[in-house]
Amino acid sequence: MTFSIAARCERTGRFGVAVTSSSPAVAARCAYVRAGVGAACSQNITDPRLGTHLLDLMAGGASAAAAIHDTAHDPAHLPHIPYRQLTAVGAAGPGAAHSGAHTLGRHAQAVGPDAVAAGNLLADPGVPRAILDAFAADPAAPLARRLVDALGAGAAAGGEEGPVHSAGLLVGGDVPWPVTDLRVDWTDGDPIAELAALWKLWEPQEQPYVQRALAPGEAPSFGVPGDA
Repeated sequence: MTFSIAARCERTGRFGVAVTSSSPAVAARCAYVRAGVGAACSQNITDPRLGTHLLDLMAGGASAAAAIHDTAHDPAHLPHIPYRQLTAVGAAGPGAAHSGAHTLGRHAQAVGPDAVAAGNLLADPGVPRAILDAFAADPAAPLARRLVDALGAGAAAGGEEGPVHSAGLLVGGDVPWPVTDLRVDWTDGDPIAELAALWKLWEPQEQPYVQRALAPGEAPSFGVPGDA
């Protein structure tokens, strides 16, 4: 029901996830980032605890591959791990992925030097590779834009077997909270296009909102009625 990308920006050190699904509110369950640590997705028949677990392992020094391997072989997770599809990328090294034996429908994954993509119930097994190729096309662009463009490329390559209804974008910067957290939780339109429009609106405001948290006295005004 889902396809996604988890990635690292080699230029800035940021981490991010973009994800879309036929299910509602996909990013609330499937997308995880932690500044300075990595990005992860827990999808298919989702266990949200696994995304946090992957980040905890990478925060402790594990590579993405080791974090995925250890999670997939952890006795606490073994009874249900065949139903999980997991991806991760850390501060160094390539991404990594696990697609359990009970991953739904046509599923695939693709790993790159700075990113990993995976999906289930896909119309075409080449979707994850198309996502990574689009992500790598413009490394000078902001990470969030690359992620949204990559998600769009996955849709253009076939996407899911059926229509998608939700999408999300999560990016970690230099502060403990995500600097971008945008979601289309349900639409009968095109959630990826709507997510791209949200990013276009948010992009010039991302850094000002960080500044409002760290140095409110120096932050720009909100520019809304009633703001002096």
